[in-house]
Amino acid sequence: MLWTIYRRGLRYNMTIMKTLLIFLGSLAILSSCVKNNPDPVWLEVNEWVLITNGLGDPEGMLTENITDAWVYVDNSFIGIFEVPFKIPLLVSGENKKITLYPTIKNNGISATKKIYPFMEPYEITTDLIQNDTLVITPVTKYYSQTVFHIIDFEAGANTDIIESVNSSASLIQSSDAAVRVASINDATFGRVTLNNSFPNWVARTDFTLVPPFPQLGAEIYLEIDYHSSLDVVTGVVSFYNGEVVENPNVQFNRQDPDSVTVVWRKIYIDMQTIVSGSPLGSDFQVTFESMLPSGLTEGEINIDNIKVVHL
Repeated sequence: MLWTIYRRGLRYNMTIMKTLLIFLGSLAILSSCVKNNPDPVWLEVNEWVLITNGLGDPEGMLTENITDAWVYVDNSFIGIFEVPFKIPLLVSGENKKITLYPTIKNNGISATKKIYPFMEPYEITTDLIQNDTLVITPVTKYYSQTVFHIIDFEAGANTDIIESVNSSASLIQSSDAAVRVASINDATFGRVTLNNSFPNWVARTDFTLVPPFPQLGAEIYLEIDYHSSLDVVTGVVSFYNGEVVENPNVQFNRQDPDSVTVVWRKIYIDMQTIVSGSPLGSDFQVTFESMLPSGLTEGEINIDNIKVVHL
């Protein structure tokens, strides 16, 4: 077990280091570009826009947190940049292909930026003219073959959510106008309130009627919109030949209402290692666990648009 944890930690640290090196290299290239080329082409990129793929709305609510873009010009890598941004380009000329890849903070961590494998890149072919500024608002959509398993709390409070016998609190359906945002929640969302009488919440999804999650190294993610003053640990539980294995994965962190305004946030959680590392043919569910921390008398978890996404 310790060796497994060490290897996972080593791979994680190597991933962070690789991303940092790419980022620092991008800064160095930009600095050199401006210094050595006083007449660059300027590329200005606005925030991403996510649109439907037009296949009967299988994606549910189109919320997104695409924070960055991998940038290529004629298939040459330029760098990774947080949107919106404005950068100089060394290249100029006619019919240049610009490709932007939608990039997320993997597991919500800024140092692990990753091209999201389920969304299409944005491409244009255009003329790049020195001293001109090309302004782009990149648009993306999920690939048409993307598979979604969605819990949106529109059909009822505990639809597809099963609470553990060890859970003192229960999820309810809410349409609280002080929290609800129409573009995120549609009409309702899920809410859990913890206090001294109900200090913990332990639950899992019920995806028993959906196709099995892909294994063998396939990309698979959990997307969640959350508005929470409590920490919540997500995980994956696997079932195989009567054996149940619980795998804590990623925590999404509380927003302290005493110091910030609590807002809706979105996180993309990578489940590939756990799912592919389980025995072939396992059944999987997503788990949630939260506990009222010492010093607090009450806290609230609002969640919506729970999506397991894969190809």
